[in-house]
Amino acid sequence: MHKPLVLILMGSDSDLPIMEKAADVLNEMGVPYEMDISSAHRLPERTAEYAKNARGRGIEVIIAGAGMAAHLAGVIASHTTLPVIGVPLKSGALNGIDALYSTVQMPPGIPVATVAIDGAKNAAYLACSILSIKYPEIAERLESFREKTRKSLLEKSKELKKL
Repeated sequence: MHKPLVLILMGSDSDLPIMEKAADVLNEMGVPYEMDISSAHRLPERTAEYAKNARGRGIEVIIAGAGMAAHLAGVIASHTTLPVIGVPLKSGALNGIDALYSTVQMPPGIPVATVAIDGAKNAAYLACSILSIKYPEIAERLESFREKTRKSLLEKSKELKKL
């Protein structure tokens, strides 16, 4: 797999510190992706083109992160039937609550899967779960990751009981 399967978009470069956490997870899982900036309001044509052309370019899942009520994920979802995962980002006077509401409150027929505020890691894990339906190697990596997590927690529990 070398062709990007996941497209990560963010509204501005200030979103990169959070959104690169999604890229880190995809790298760990061996899932090819591309990442770019495309504002729903400042670059609306570019954003629409990304969404409209994603499937034809081989993209299978889109992760979109934006702060305030920018609603990048919703705009993308309105232009594609691919799965869109929204990452509301903590910013502005409302600390991400506005981004959360605008991402999760979608009209019927235009769904956006929404993770927690600044939840870029979980957005990537969700993208991997979606892709695992089609790609057994991603399913195996995801299960391996979860098994490591389970073992780690059991070890920590043992150490805690010793105290």
